[in-house]
Amino acid sequence: MTDLSPRLSLPYLQPSQAQKHVTHNEALVQLDALVQLSVLTFEVSTPPSQPAEGEIYALGPAPTGDWAGQEGKLAIRGENAW
Repeated sequence: MTDLSPRLSLPYLQPSQAQKHVTHNEALVQLDALVQLSVLTFEVSTPPSQPAEGEIYALGPAPTGDWAGQEGKLAIRGENAW
């Protein structure tokens, strides 16, 4: 994990013995994606071959690949995964 979120550069907490950073950093990931939401494409069904961190797509009625079964949701790229 990097030290900053991909879109808003929110600083992540560093790992510690109590593992509180896990919950806090997950909340920052969600904030980073949803604050000032910017969707690249609407009604998309196929994941891009080389997405960038922080990209967001609005899925259509029949998504395929990594997005299968997630119709009508937002796909957010982070940590090299959807």
